[in-house]
Amino acid sequence: MKYRQIEIIIGFFMIIGFIALAALAVKVSNIAESSEKASYSITANFDNIGGLKVRSPVRMGGVLIGRVSNITLDEDTLSPVVTMSIFNQYNNLPTETTASILTAGLLGEQYLSLSPGGDDEILAEGDVIEDTQSALVIEELIGKFLFSDSSSDL
Repeated sequence: MKYRQIEIIIGFFMIIGFIALAALAVKVSNIAESSEKASYSITANFDNIGGLKVRSPVRMGGVLIGRVSNITLDEDTLSPVVTMSIFNQYNNLPTETTASILTAGLLGEQYLSLSPGGDDEILAEGDVIEDTQSALVIEELIGKFLFSDSSSDL
């Protein structure tokens, strides 16, 4: 009888542990965040998106305002098209907003940074951000530095 009580207590703590592990996994993956918040979509065309991925953060001034929802290739221009889901509470982005792909830290993940413009008109569902800055590819930068002819600058 005593062993049965110990087994029930251990089973109870195992179930609590699995529930806590599942809750932690949901919190870390931000699954709940994207499904809870209503959002609207805007797009931007880039020359190079580097390592930007779907679900990468969209930030303005360091504040998370949305996520990358889709990345496709434009069939006409063959350039990447990034679709962003911006949380509805940030529905006052000016049409002159610029989009840049930045890296968090030296070797961190890439994210989309938006900088507001000065226009009075507001971006709406389906609008396109015209002013974009592509990702800085570290490999290209190192290659230019290593193989540049420094004597030609003198």
